[in-house]
Amino acid sequence: MILHISPMNEHYAYQILTWQYEPPYDFYNNNFSDSALQELLENPYYAVIDNHDQLIGFFCTGISAQVPADSMVDVYSEQKLDIGVGMKPELTGLGNGKAFFSFVLNYLQKCYNDVPFRLTVAKFNKRAIRLYKQLGFSEETEFTRGSTVFITMIR
Repeated sequence: MILHISPMNEHYAYQILTWQYEPPYDFYNNNFSDSALQELLENPYYAVIDNHDQLIGFFCTGISAQVPADSMVDVYSEQKLDIGVGMKPELTGLGNGKAFFSFVLNYLQKCYNDVPFRLTVAKFNKRAIRLYKQLGFSEETEFTRGSTVFITMIR
């Protein structure tokens, strides 16, 4: 699969906001709204498309990739590039994650040189955590937001 990065546009953003994941990953479902659309269009979000111009996934960087940590205000205090990713639901759980996320990491490495990366993942998402560890990330901090425990991982 040949992948490309495209600036986020309304067409891709609309698709992303209508994706529906199966439980327990439905935690990552979005509700379409004007504010959600603005979030994707006005912040550093990028579409990952294949050579047939089909949307495969997306990624974001910076504050958009962070989960508000409430009482743990220092969870994001160190200078690292925060990364968030999402892959089209029909492509998850089929072994596509490694190629997809490796592509995103390689792109970001070229753009940001030696800046350390950080991501935040829900602790229940063992599938993603396993992938991130395969790609060199290690667990750093745990925090709770609402009823969900999150883990920050660094590389």
